[in-house]
Amino acid sequence: MSIFKRLFGIASAEANSAMDKMEDPVKMTEQGIRDLKNDLNNSLKALAEVKAVTIRTRREMEASKSSAHEYERKAILLLQKAEGGQIDAAEADRLASQALTKKEQAAQQVATNQKLLQTQEANVAKMEQNVQRLKSQISSWENELKTLKARSKVSEASKKLNKTLANIDSSSTVGMLERMKEKVDQQEALAESYGEMADTTRTVDDEIDKALLG
Repeated sequence: MSIFKRLFGIASAEANSAMDKMEDPVKMTEQGIRDLKNDLNNSLKALAEVKAVTIRTRREMEASKSSAHEYERKAILLLQKAEGGQIDAAEADRLASQALTKKEQAAQQVATNQKLLQTQEANVAKMEQNVQRLKSQISSWENELKTLKARSKVSEASKKLNKTLANIDSSSTVGMLERMKEKVDQQEALAESYGEMADTTRTVDDEIDKALLG
């Protein structure tokens, strides 16, 4: 009974009424499980999409980290070249300042992606938990369905047998047996009668011959 409540969301007070109206509980349950499997497939698809977004966010974050490190490296290199007289100091300072600005922008992007990644990973973990729970429930309900099918076969066989027994008219059977017994009695009496008649038709010669043969 619990499987129907869980599958079709019917209240306890409505369960008996719903069961009475079901023409085939097994088929209804099979359809319910098929619907749940469709829901599972949709959930797996959504989970894959969220994971894909998470992977892209992580890659973007790593790229921003790498970019921030690279701009910092370039800014330091520009200043070193200026100190060595390889680049004009003012130009090196201008370019290094711009490189550090780019580094800061990349660092901000890293922080943004980090927060977004935490949210996405939490969503992925929750969705995976729900998917596993749904898989477990489907497996449990499929086992219940096997039991239900077995019970259905037994109950159907019992119903047919009980129907057959219920249709047997004991009084009619007893009456038929009595008539057969009466007919057999009549046949036996008739055979005995013919035997007696045969004895009365014997002649004296028959009796003499019988006595001599004996």
